[in-house]
Parts: sequence; structure tokens; C-alpha cells
Amino acid sequence: MSPLLFLAAADAGPVGEIAKTFGANIPALIANAISFVLVALILKKWAIGPIQKTLEDRRASIAQGLADAGRAREELAVAHRKSQELLAETGAQTGRIIEESRAAAARVTEIETQKAIAAAADIIAKARHSNEAELTRLKAELRQEFGRLVVEASVKVTGKILTLDDQKRLAEETQRQIAS
Repeated sequence: MSPLLFLAAADAGPVGEIAKTFGANIPALIANAISFVLVALILKKWAIGPIQKTLEDRRASIAQGLADAGRAREELAVAHRKSQELLAETGAQTGRIIEESRAAAARVTEIETQKAIAAAADIIAKARHSNEAELTRLKAELRQEFGRLVVEASVKVTGKILTLDDQKRLAEETQRQIAS
């Protein structure tokens, strides 16, 4: 039996008595049930449906935001790793450049040291040459002076005046003896 028929038949019998005891108005109850069902259907179509759709869209938007945040976190981690790798690589390159600079400075220092040593050796050689020339000149001057002194001493010792040829011969002999 359908529920509506059951309610219609409620006027008779124990159900009807209970309905009268509690003051139930069956036709009003049926009208209220129909109104409730119509209002529920209308609300579902135009109120609850759009609200549920909005909530579902909001849920999807939040899920998408969380997924995007997760991807952004992953991308940030990747970018951080790459930046750490770049920093490490830059540090290694900096170390290599510093070592190359030190090596180049050592080479330049070595070259400049060699140039300074060569210049010093050249100065020493020129000084030796100059000293030898001065020594040779002084020896020649000393020989001449010594020869002149020998001639003067001979003149004083012998008491005679030596001729120019005698003086020259005596000076040459003295120089030969000094040279040997």
C-alpha cells in the first residue's frame, strides 16, 4: 500500500483515533509534506546546488593552491641546490684563479730577480773592468814615478848629471825589473 493511501485511510481505525487524539490534520500534513518536498527541491536546485558547487570549486582551488605550493617548494629546493652548486663552483674557480695568480706572481718575481741578478753582474763586471783599467794606469804611473826617482837617486849618488839617453835607459831598465 502506498504511504498516501495509508494516510488517507487513517481516518478510520486505530490510526485515525491516534490522529484525532493528538490533533493531527491529515490533509494539512500532506500539504505540508508536499510543500516541504517542493521547497527542498527548489532549494537543492537554486541554493544548495550552487553553494555545493561553490564549495567544490573552493575545495578544488585550495587543492590546486596546495599543489602549486608543493611545486613551488620543490622548485625552490631545486633552485637552492643549484645556487649551492654555483657557489661551490664559483669557490673552486676563485681558488684556481688565486693559485694561478700566485704562480704568475712567482714567475714574475723570478724573472725580475733574474734581471736584477744580471744587472748586478753587469755592474760588477763593469766595476772590475774599471778597477783593472785604473790599476793598470796607476801601475804605469807608478813605474814612471819610480823610474824618475831612481834617476834622481842615481844623480845624487853618483854626483854626475845624466844625459837624456842615460835617464831614458835607466828608466826602461827599472820598469823592466819592476814588471818581472
